[in-house]
Amino acid sequence: MEKQSAPLIELAEEETDPTCGYFYDKRPIEVLLQYGLIPLDKPDGPTSHEVVSYVRKILGIEKAGHSGTLDPPVTGLLPVGLGEGTKVLSILLLGPKEYVAVARLHDPVSEDRLRRVLQEFTGEIYQKPPQRSSVKRVIRVRKIYSIDLLEQVGKLILLKVSCQAGTYVRKLIYDIGEVLKCGATMVELRRTRVCHISEQDGLVRLHDLLYAKERLAEGDETYMRRCVRPIEYATAWLKEVYIRDSAVDAICHGAQLAIPGIVRLSSNISPGDLVAIYTLKGELVAIAHALLSATEIVEREKGIAFKTDRVVMKPGTYKRLWRSKRE
Repeated sequence: MEKQSAPLIELAEEETDPTCGYFYDKRPIEVLLQYGLIPLDKPDGPTSHEVVSYVRKILGIEKAGHSGTLDPPVTGLLPVGLGEGTKVLSILLLGPKEYVAVARLHDPVSEDRLRRVLQEFTGEIYQKPPQRSSVKRVIRVRKIYSIDLLEQVGKLILLKVSCQAGTYVRKLIYDIGEVLKCGATMVELRRTRVCHISEQDGLVRLHDLLYAKERLAEGDETYMRRCVRPIEYATAWLKEVYIRDSAVDAICHGAQLAIPGIVRLSSNISPGDLVAIYTLKGELVAIAHALLSATEIVEREKGIAFKTDRVVMKPGTYKRLWRSKRE
């Protein structure tokens, strides 16, 4: 897994205690199942909620959740977080989503005209969710990054759509048909990307997970480790901050991150940026917002640098080396 941020600035030399936590890609399998992410290939038929229920039953875990609901007939990428990994699924909604759709035009349309109309739907569009939706049916603005016509065979067209989370592709195709003045209906839809996670990275089918569970029962972890990625896979696109072991448990209890606790950080951090806070072993501790720029952090010796938004790591994973005001 490659981090997608700028070069790191080293503020101090620091070693990590080998008796606390685990290197993020070396977790024991039982810990991985509490800090894991499965890039699941949802099949046609079940709801997203049912698919997550299948995952819980297969793995024998109590807590799992998904990022971005897919309707029962829709297939493709459904990120499933396990255990504490459910806490970071919402950040995947901040990135774009990509779909491949088959649509049927109600009357023949020339390729040139079709491409011209598709261009009209790029950028910001107004969209009202369909009647069968889980959100309030009010007009809202969504951004379409691109619509590519991959193929046209008679009245059938194959589209690739890159869009903002919360866009209804079925409604988008209906609206395209209205502008074409011939009508259009979505026939099939598959999600191929969520944020930085793509089906090209390799998706996991439910029967792959079931086979991995059977092999795990026989003592072979290989297949399970192929199916379940460390939760840090979900935050690979965020800017990074690495902290001292002595600061970890305080952050796990909701403290804000001060400059003395930082060992290194991405050089392009600006105030307001969303960042991932890691241990020196690369374990995700929390998601936070920057209060200072990387340059300001380097120049100062004291002060709060990051405001903790969501704690992921369980308290007690690292030694407590702090005191509360009541003590």
